[in-house]
Amino acid sequence: MISTEPRLRIRSIDTIRGAIMIIMALDHVRDFFHISAFTADPLDPQSTTGALFFTRWITHYCAPTFMLLSGISAYLAGQKRSAAETSSFLLKRGFWLILMEIVVMTFFLSFDPSYKTIFLAVFWALGTSMISLGLAVRFFSPKAVLVIGLLLIFGHNLLDYIKVQENSSLDIILSIFLTGGGRFYPLGGVTLAFLYVILPWAGIMLTGYGLGELFRSSVAVAKRRKILLASGFVAILLFFVLRFINQYGDPVHWTDQETSFRTFLSFFNFTKYPPSLLFTLATQGPVLILLALTERTDNPLTRVFTVYGKVPFFYFTVHFFLIHIFCAIAGLASGYSWAQATDPKLFFKFRPSEFGYELSWVYLIWIFIVALLYLPSKWYGGYKERERKWWLSYL
Repeated sequence: MISTEPRLRIRSIDTIRGAIMIIMALDHVRDFFHISAFTADPLDPQSTTGALFFTRWITHYCAPTFMLLSGISAYLAGQKRSAAETSSFLLKRGFWLILMEIVVMTFFLSFDPSYKTIFLAVFWALGTSMISLGLAVRFFSPKAVLVIGLLLIFGHNLLDYIKVQENSSLDIILSIFLTGGGRFYPLGGVTLAFLYVILPWAGIMLTGYGLGELFRSSVAVAKRRKILLASGFVAILLFFVLRFINQYGDPVHWTDQETSFRTFLSFFNFTKYPPSLLFTLATQGPVLILLALTERTDNPLTRVFTVYGKVPFFYFTVHFFLIHIFCAIAGLASGYSWAQATDPKLFFKFRPSEFGYELSWVYLIWIFIVALLYLPSKWYGGYKERERKWWLSYL
């Protein structure tokens, strides 16, 4: 989501980041506008439809790809800085993103000026991952950072087999750093919603930083392409092997269902919160292949993707605000009273649990919001390239 603005931009990074940002908006529009978004699991193989499953499943690519590309971008941005300078920048930016999560994104998600619930979601994950990367960069070489990232990705599911007392101090610490996702903890007069766990996501960013060495100007394009393609195919193959074995890599095992199609859905229903090993292999394997195949791709479609890919912070914050504004307008226009739309029990104001439309309307609203943001994103991307002000590296 957040690039570190390397001066020598790699086209494939902006292209892929822009593509997944467009896809990401689909999931957020679904959250606010689909009739069953708050009442049913779109990935439940026993009850979902193929269209709904795919609509949610395709967006699995977004968060881990943001992490991977942010790690690569951090490496490229640090080429003209010392390790200490790169570390300092990542630490400051990480804390800045956490502050933005608490103050701005929590409000855009909830529209609740009382801030009774603090949502620690995407910016929280990016911020804590950047802090983790900043600490790692200060003390370790890029190759060592890569190894640490891979150890986190491949090893954290070992904790699936360790049981601790629920809500004990150890359980709370593990849930925040390694095992949790969607855990709510009261603190004083507010509730902290830890939607994204820290270290498994940080592992993906650290791995991206280590892969950044492949994108140095001294590395031949053919060599980079070969390594990325090989790594991508190995990740996909390993996913299928581990998923068929059905023992390690995801806390939810696939099971035979009443039809072969629903068994297929069960096979591809893996865990995002926290991101399991299988989740990461299945999503980042194809992304590595795309990085290899799109480095020199330049056509009208990739140029559109790049417009969004160059302004991740701007696009992310504004698209959430627009989605919630349009949801509020649609909800009130549908007949909900102000009191119903702002019920204190609602996590997201103006989004009653019973509100929503069929999936076809979700897609139309998604296309409208993405198109609406094209010209503002293009203008802001041009402004960032022209001005080069220091504070723009934080936005």
